[in-house]
Amino acid sequence: MTLDSQIGIGVYTTTHKGIGGRIRDSPEDFKVTEVLSEAAQKMISAGGSYAVYVLKKQGIDTNHALSDLRRHNGVRLKALGLKDASAVTAQFVCSTSTGKAMQNYSSARYSVEHVGDAKRPLSKGDMVANRFAVRIKDSGDVSSFSEYDKILNFYGYQRFGSKRPITHLVGRAIIHRDFEKAVDILSTLDGQSQELDYEKRLDLLPKWMDIERAVLNKMIQSGDALLSLRAAPISMRRFYVHAYQSYIFNCTLSLAFSDGVDLFSVQDGDVCFDSHGKIGKYLKGLDQRLAVPFVGYAYYKKTRFARYISQILHQEEVAPGDFFIKEMDEASSEGGFRQAAVECKDCSVRGDVAEFTLSRGSFATMVLREMIKPANPVAAGF
Repeated sequence: MTLDSQIGIGVYTTTHKGIGGRIRDSPEDFKVTEVLSEAAQKMISAGGSYAVYVLKKQGIDTNHALSDLRRHNGVRLKALGLKDASAVTAQFVCSTSTGKAMQNYSSARYSVEHVGDAKRPLSKGDMVANRFAVRIKDSGDVSSFSEYDKILNFYGYQRFGSKRPITHLVGRAIIHRDFEKAVDILSTLDGQSQELDYEKRLDLLPKWMDIERAVLNKMIQSGDALLSLRAAPISMRRFYVHAYQSYIFNCTLSLAFSDGVDLFSVQDGDVCFDSHGKIGKYLKGLDQRLAVPFVGYAYYKKTRFARYISQILHQEEVAPGDFFIKEMDEASSEGGFRQAAVECKDCSVRGDVAEFTLSRGSFATMVLREMIKPANPVAAGF
């Protein structure tokens, strides 16, 4: 099974044959900068009691950078979005309590610079986009690709784990209430047997897999799988369920597109996002983008995607109500909607570097996948 099919991606939607090549030979080849809304920028300029910082990093993900900062400085900061380790990134983080801003801080892999203060803590909604600059090495003509408006808004490889795509499998086990299986998937490396006892698995887990080791340690101590999963941070428990929802969403897009459904335009009866990101029914004459259900316990069935989602849920042996998890209420998810197509703006090419801006939540790797058409995504740097 290909990596794409493992995470629910079954189609290409552009006609370009692909430029080939690879990305991320080094973190400097993949640069990401967060873009705040104009309202948020004005709020910071006006001043306030909540400190705002720019976190610049490479070789470390957002969660580990903020955890390290807390250990060294005792300061707890909140990120608006998560950025992985294999890129050079600049993102906004903020204090969740009032008080004097901390001193600027830097380490080998990240730095934190105070850039202003706001009247309230920044929220995810204040970050509206990400700007990308990606070098594509050993490729054809990067400028030959122009179909930026024909790319579906799939969840990208990093949502599931490129080299170890298991986050959605952990989520599926949680939704099925098979908590022991969730621990098994989380704590077993590729090629290992789940018959290994927990102590042997712990010996084999690398030190950097701190979440998996914490879960496994708790399992060894307690023998209680549900309790052990709670050794993972609450953000990760929610992430596992969200990854499974993301898999279902990817399957929905793939199935609908393969069946000839037009996912790049809106029609009567559709649920849409307007230009401000507000959800509502299709209204002729408005600038709207097609929205596709993101299945959770409050799943809205009355869309043209209902039969595809019904087919997927039947195959998965899951019902929308299963996403309300009594045993792990903190990971319950009501679902919602997600834009069907990527909204790619300010696209340009400089030599072998592609630059573009994507709205919050869209994945640059899904744009690059359509550009490169990689035979082996992992070998190509995805």
